[in-house]
Amino acid sequence: MIRKTSYLLVCIMVGGWLLTQCKLGEPYSRPVVPVPVQYNAESLPGESIANMPWWELFQDTILQKMIRHGIENNRDLNATIARIRQAEAQIGVVRANLYPRVNYGGDGTFSASSDENSDAKVTGAGFVSASWIIDIWGRYRNLSEAAFQEYLASEEAYRGLTLLIVSSIAQGYLLLRDLDNRLSISERTLETWQYNLDLVQARFNAGIVSEVDVKQSIIQVEEARTTIQTFTRLRVQTENSLSVLMGLPPQRIARGIQLEKQVFPPTLPTGLPSELLDRRPDILAAERSLEAQTARIGATEALQYPQLTVSADLSASFADPTTLYSNLSAQIFAPLFNTGENKRRLEIEIQRTEQLLYEYEHTFLNALREVEDAMIAVQTYRREFDARMAQV
Repeated sequence: MIRKTSYLLVCIMVGGWLLTQCKLGEPYSRPVVPVPVQYNAESLPGESIANMPWWELFQDTILQKMIRHGIENNRDLNATIARIRQAEAQIGVVRANLYPRVNYGGDGTFSASSDENSDAKVTGAGFVSASWIIDIWGRYRNLSEAAFQEYLASEEAYRGLTLLIVSSIAQGYLLLRDLDNRLSISERTLETWQYNLDLVQARFNAGIVSEVDVKQSIIQVEEARTTIQTFTRLRVQTENSLSVLMGLPPQRIARGIQLEKQVFPPTLPTGLPSELLDRRPDILAAERSLEAQTARIGATEALQYPQLTVSADLSASFADPTTLYSNLSAQIFAPLFNTGENKRRLEIEIQRTEQLLYEYEHTFLNALREVEDAMIAVQTYRREFDARMAQV
C-alpha cells in the first residue's frame, strides 16, 4: 500500500509529457500451471505430428479438395474472420482516445427588415476546437492493450476453428467410407440370407424341415433388410453433415480412396506436454483473453483518480477573417461521492480476471486430457486391430 501511494504521488508531481508515463495495473505474466514432464501413455520422442500439414497427413485427393473447400466456405469460419476484423477495428477505436480530438464547424445568419432604411445583414463565423484527455494513469493505454489482446484471441479462435473443421471433415469422410463398406456388406448379407431362405423353403416344401426353420430364415432376411436401411440413413446423414461443413446445401459427396487403402503415418510423435502452452490455439486464446482482462483492471482502477483534459478553441468571423478569437483551458475531473461505485467496478474486474484464470487452467488441463485420450485410442485400436486379424 505504501509503495502504491508513493507511486501515485510521483505521477501527480511530475509534469509535461511525463504525465503520460504513469500506468496503473500490474503487468501481465503467464500463470504457473502444473505441467507434467511427459505423458502417461506411451509416446514417441521428436517433433509433434501437430507440425505436419494436413495435406501431408491425408493423401486422398478428394478429401484434400473437401477440406480446402471447407476452409474457404465454412460459415462458422467466415463468421470468425468477421470477428477478427471487428476486433482489429476496435483497436483503432480505443487507440483514438490516446490522441487529441479536433473538431470544426461554422454558423451563419441572415437578417432583414421591411424598413427601407435598414440593410440586410449577413453574419457568420467558423471555429476549430481541440481537446485532449491526458492519459495520466494509463487508462486508455490499458484499454488499448486489452483490445489488442482480444484481437489476438480472435486470431487464435480462428486457428482453432480451422483445425476443428479440418479434423471434422476428415473424420466425417472416413466415417462415410466406413458406412459405404458396412452398407455393401449388409447388401451381400441380405443376398446370402435370401439364398438361405430359398433353400429352407424348398426343404420345407419337400417336408424335410419344419415351419419354424422357415420362420427363422425369414427373420434373418428381414434383419438384414433393417440393417441396410440403418446404414443407408446414416450414410445420407453423414453426407449432409459434410456438405454443411463445406458451406454447401446437402448433396451427394464424391468418393476417393477406399477406406482400407487409406495411408497414414505409421508413427505419431506427440512432442512434450509443455509445448501445448505455445501451440494449442484454444490455450493461447484463453491466455489472450486473460491478458486482456488483466489490462482492464488497470483501466478500471484509473477511474478512481483525477482526469486532466486540455482544450483549445480558435474561431474567426467571416465578415472580418483577420480577427481571431482563441481560448486555452484545462479541466480536472475527479470522482467524489461515487468512489465506492468505482471501487466496486474494480472488484468486478478483479473477479472476472479470477474467472478467466480458472478457465485458462481448465483449458490447459482439458488439452492434456484430449492428447492422452487420443494417444491411448491410437495404441489400443492398433492392438485391437492386430487381435482381430489374428482372430480372422
